[in-house]
Amino acid sequence: MKLGLLTAAFPDLTLEDVAAWASETGFEALEVACWPAAGAERRRYSGVSHIDVDALDADAIKRVREIFDRRGLAISALAYYPNPLDPDPGLRSHAQAHLKKVIEAAARLEVNLVFTFIGRNQSLPVEAAFAEVLDQWPPIVRFAAERGVRIAIENCPMIFSPDEWPGGRNLAYSPALWRRLFEAIPEETLGLNLDPSHLVWQFIDYQRVVREFGHRIYHVHAKDMEIDRDGLYANGVMSLGMGWQVPRLPGLGEVQWNRFIAGLIAAGYDGAVSVEHEDRSFEGDLDLVKRGFVLARNTLRPLLV
Repeated sequence: MKLGLLTAAFPDLTLEDVAAWASETGFEALEVACWPAAGAERRRYSGVSHIDVDALDADAIKRVREIFDRRGLAISALAYYPNPLDPDPGLRSHAQAHLKKVIEAAARLEVNLVFTFIGRNQSLPVEAAFAEVLDQWPPIVRFAAERGVRIAIENCPMIFSPDEWPGGRNLAYSPALWRRLFEAIPEETLGLNLDPSHLVWQFIDYQRVVREFGHRIYHVHAKDMEIDRDGLYANGVMSLGMGWQVPRLPGLGEVQWNRFIAGLIAAGYDGAVSVEHEDRSFEGDLDLVKRGFVLARNTLRPLLV
């Protein structure tokens, strides 16, 4: 396994700057943020464009490869996490169109993975929302397969604030839904970018998830989760995590990383474990962000083989 990081936590650094620091600090792979370079997306830890896929000509491809070759790093994937099933037709069309550009960029860079969300119209109940997945996603999967690129869906429900109520903006959040998804779209083009932190606050056994879905886990996000017990007491589970799910860096939450990594090893997983930094205790200052990544490195490095 390679220890990596998602570049979105460094919005003000160039790709070359991020690569230099990551390599010097002991990371081996970068999951490169590829939102539209115009930067219209303003959600926290989004809108970052370390590779502008709209400007990825032959010279740009050469520059990207030189950056990674010089630093001895791998690109674990290109990352773009919008809502491809947004209820607004214009936003939905834009998200899907840019996702296809990211897929094409991955093929041109000879990177075989793109990370994203399935998406969801959060106002729809599960059955109606799933019907939209089956209507909208098979053409995207075919598009990726034709270019030799796999898509890994992160399992975050995307419900952090009232505007994402009641269903969240990403339907692929539970084992029952993954079973249905992979039965309906069995092509191995589609898999999981598994983040155990989102399973913790849903009270889903992440070790059992690895045992059941190990063959469809194409990438791993290393993010931890703290449960604010006072917030849970005050708001209850019907608040769907709002007021009591606290994203943390690996080692500062409730994930047992030794058991989680052991499960990945048993499942034969040998891809990247990419630190996703969303810990507010290590935000607001570049040095704090870097300290957070170093803390995560120190937690995970002894476990990766």
